[in-house]
Amino acid sequence: MEQLPRTRYSQEFREQSVKFFKESGLTLVEAAKRLSLPKGTLKNWVYADRQGELTTVGKKQNSLTELELELSRIKRELAEVKMERDFIKKCAAYFAKESR
Repeated sequence: MEQLPRTRYSQEFREQSVKFFKESGLTLVEAAKRLSLPKGTLKNWVYADRQGELTTVGKKQNSLTELELELSRIKRELAEVKMERDFIKKCAAYFAKESR
């Protein structure tokens, strides 16, 4: 079985992902799924953040290419849009129920 290359994430993406998890109220598994991350990766970042060591995560990795930086930005934006969409769906369902 061929091993996949390790994905590299920018420091900004790590910080935004941890922030998203903390503010979303989602479980770790659900937040990781919405961010298109392995749950273990997000779990490690959340743990490192709690220890005050999130900035040291990934320091030994090579720097990201322009394409990889763009991909991480788009993943973050997609996660935010999904969260907004889900909120709008909940609001619509609530008001539909109230109007009956």
